[in-house]
Amino acid sequence: MPMVTYVVPDGSTHVVDVPAGQSVMDGSVRNNLPGIVAECGGSCSCATCHVHLDEEFADLFDEASDEERDLLEYAEDRSPHSRLSCQLIVRAGCDGVRLTVPDSNG
Repeated sequence: MPMVTYVVPDGSTHVVDVPAGQSVMDGSVRNNLPGIVAECGGSCSCATCHVHLDEEFADLFDEASDEERDLLEYAEDRSPHSRLSCQLIVRAGCDGVRLTVPDSNG
């Protein structure tokens, strides 16, 4: 099972097993990690699951859809590596993915 590293708003690091086929958001919510609020439950309609994906892992995921890019325009702490974690679906090759959860999701 792929291991995903989450750096949460307080700076602590959590390494979580996330099954292939689940989203990075699911991995956080199911493990009660702080910072990913996920108000819409993963339907790509709120941006409260905004993360900064480490650049070296960007190619492991599909490109952001137009809908995701539109939502990210309104996200606080947006960076060139911003993604919605509900849209990052883990695959077998995603072991070691690392991301940072900005403090502005709540």
